[in-house]
Amino acid sequence: MRDDRQQFLKALADPNQAIYLQADGRVTAAGRAEVAGVIPARPISSFGSAEFKTEFDLRYAYVGGAMVGGISSRAMVRALAEGGALGIFGASGLTPAQVEKEVAALLVELKGRPYGSCLIHTPQDPTWEEQVTEIYLKHRVRVIEASAFMQLTPSLVRYRLSGAVRRPDGSVHLPNRILAKVSRVELARRFFSPPPDKLVKECLTRGWLTAAEAELAPWVPMASDITAEADSGGHTDSRPALPLWPSLMAEARKMTAKYGYSKALRVGAAGGIGTPWAVLAAWEVGAAYVLTGSINQSCQESGLAPAGRELLARAGQADMVQGPAADMFELGAKVQVLKFGTLYAMRAQKLADAYRQYASLEEISASDRALLETQVFKQPLAEIWAQVQRFFEERDSSQLARAVSDQKHKMALIFRWYLGQASRWAIAGVEDRRTDWQIFSGPAQGAFNEWAKGTIYEKAENRRVMDLALNLLYGAGFLSRINLAVALGAVDFESTPEIIPRPLAEIKKYLV
Repeated sequence: MRDDRQQFLKALADPNQAIYLQADGRVTAAGRAEVAGVIPARPISSFGSAEFKTEFDLRYAYVGGAMVGGISSRAMVRALAEGGALGIFGASGLTPAQVEKEVAALLVELKGRPYGSCLIHTPQDPTWEEQVTEIYLKHRVRVIEASAFMQLTPSLVRYRLSGAVRRPDGSVHLPNRILAKVSRVELARRFFSPPPDKLVKECLTRGWLTAAEAELAPWVPMASDITAEADSGGHTDSRPALPLWPSLMAEARKMTAKYGYSKALRVGAAGGIGTPWAVLAAWEVGAAYVLTGSINQSCQESGLAPAGRELLARAGQADMVQGPAADMFELGAKVQVLKFGTLYAMRAQKLADAYRQYASLEEISASDRALLETQVFKQPLAEIWAQVQRFFEERDSSQLARAVSDQKHKMALIFRWYLGQASRWAIAGVEDRRTDWQIFSGPAQGAFNEWAKGTIYEKAENRRVMDLALNLLYGAGFLSRINLAVALGAVDFESTPEIIPRPLAEIKKYLV
């Protein structure tokens, strides 16, 4: 072992310090003739796309993604913004009035710091998209995360082109930015293409765009940034990250060249981001930014009930399962949820099976109906229908009119009651429905828990969203320097230092 090993490892742990090496791997000074290799300084703020950070006014190319029902809460968005990252408010599952209250408060609280909010595709309730888009434009929400879209919609086009102007130098300025979550190349192409002419014309007809705004559509992409979403919590295709990320990045290059955009299209990486190894893998394949989701739910700023955060903090990578999605139940869509400590996925699947098997509530066998009423709804179906009627009388009475003539639709509305309530019970911490809690999560949560075991972050009560973010970024930077040290022969792979989560006070000295 070299005498200067401890000094070398100390220097290696400081991402702001360049290390100069001789041919035998020993440390030397800059400018010396015997310098044979360099481990360059790599500040954690240097990772990711410089243009992305500049355009979004960020210190770090790090995004905290949206999570349903305000789980990615105002407090979480504020903490990320104050820390130099981008937080996305979880607007899905909330009423338009609730969304407006939250984004109006964020506009005041953040005092110009960047933030975003979610716009989730709601094919069964297109008025929600329209109303929430109106709210975002009214309150100058300049970033939205477009989630679960299978196709582009007029509301997305309206948001993107509203306020578009041509500058004196001929370039087009778009005040509204879209981060589109996608997991398929064909969908990435749609977002990377200019807004479809058909949808632009519809927006013009409805008075959503001016003629001047619409004329600029052919010159701009629907989204300059997409998030390549691999295996994650919530809506996911369960795509493996390493094939997905580079394929979408290659598509970004192709589409930039095809349309001759003045700025390169960018791709961020999401899904499985729960350890420094995952973060570094994303940087190495060329991700413009990383987006985390699952791990943030167990943090103190999360809108999830404390008991739900505790469940997440104890989960392993295999403690996740696919369950029916509330918002696209009739289409058979799935979401990835926590299996540990809850029976939601199993009970929700009973509803999905019944929906496929029967054409109406009346056709359900007596034994199956008794099982649903006692084990899933814990109320007679007639009482559930009464609650559904009251809800849609205020929200969208057309759903009730359709249910009169379409008994299968009536059954779907009743079944969706359980699917929707299950996530609300988890957020509110309703104890007598604990086994029904629907908590979205991917394997990144289990990976983080394994990494944090034995540290202060093992307990949910010690987790803060920026503490986790900075640990992931610092750890990725440290890991990249370790890999260089091994490649240059300065240290054996078997004797490289362990990377563990650190208290924020220990990381702050490395922030520049």
